[in-house]
Amino acid sequence: MKATALTDKHINLGAKMVEFAGFNMPVYYSGIVDEHNAVRNNCGIFDVSHMGEFEVSGPDALNFLQYITSNDVSKLFPGKVQYSCFPNDAGGIVDDLLVYMFAENSYLLVVNAANIDKDWEWVNKNKTNFNVSLTNISDTIAQVAVQGPEAIKVLQPYTSANLSEMTYYTFIITEFAGIKDVIFSTTGYTGSGGFEIYTKIEDMPLIWDIFMKDAEKTGLKPIGLGARDTLRLEAGFCLYGNDINDTTSPIEAGLGWITSFTKDFMCKDHHLKIKTDGPAQKLVGIEMIDRGIPRHYCEILNENNEKIGEVTSGTNSPFTGKNIAMGYVASAWSKPGSEIYISIRNKLLKANVVKMPFFNK
Repeated sequence: MKATALTDKHINLGAKMVEFAGFNMPVYYSGIVDEHNAVRNNCGIFDVSHMGEFEVSGPDALNFLQYITSNDVSKLFPGKVQYSCFPNDAGGIVDDLLVYMFAENSYLLVVNAANIDKDWEWVNKNKTNFNVSLTNISDTIAQVAVQGPEAIKVLQPYTSANLSEMTYYTFIITEFAGIKDVIFSTTGYTGSGGFEIYTKIEDMPLIWDIFMKDAEKTGLKPIGLGARDTLRLEAGFCLYGNDINDTTSPIEAGLGWITSFTKDFMCKDHHLKIKTDGPAQKLVGIEMIDRGIPRHYCEILNENNEKIGEVTSGTNSPFTGKNIAMGYVASAWSKPGSEIYISIRNKLLKANVVKMPFFNK
């Protein structure tokens, strides 16, 4: 397994370690529910150094990203971040990602850890007609996410930048406790707000140690992958490999808002047809009525015992106390309030389609 810059720190803190996307990562420290509630109520820090980062520059950088991503990159300006995806040539999704704009024709792409090699091959395969330079800097960059309602209070003492002035999905390059050229971005995948912090891989252990030294005073808690998953699910955020993949359309997945039809992009006609005709299936939120926790691959059925879809993610929501899930259903059953059934351990349990997110700060 690969190690991040912080793997030894997690082990020394007594974290339960697991393999994830080829990396040795902490799944929890004190417990998933405890860590989940720490982020919802105060603040937590996640090691997300396993994520991938690609630099894109050159005269055709904007045109290249307009073609290879679904969102409208022309709306970005230096210091702005955009959520997007790589549509593939069959109408599915290669990956979802963040696009950072540093300057004219200078961008950073942040991709999922499990897809780094696939994404790197994809962007290089499709740059043929563009004058761009691509650099995979994934092995030189480390990243942590500081998430929760007290994130600014926790972070502000370490930097001279006024973090309260930053709006959602923006970033600055500043210093952290004297360490220069650190990126603070108002992004994250928890639904409770906060920041993601990028720095050189050799500087991240020092940053982590500073956080941990002050943790008793600030209330900051280290958080593992287990709570990261329950937090993102409560917030209604898709996980690649579960809720979206190479065969799911952004329109089916409720990601029409990051799919701009005012520009040309790869396989645009396919996605436009799905939007115009209406998708055959839709990703929906599910709340259990009967007792049971839905899991990935559980079948979804209607009142006539006909299969109408499949669960993609499911858990017991620590914040709401309810059993929740996301899954694809035939569009006729996608309206909130629709009564459906989930097959859990050979039992049909009643549930409702509900509007996401399940949690909203």
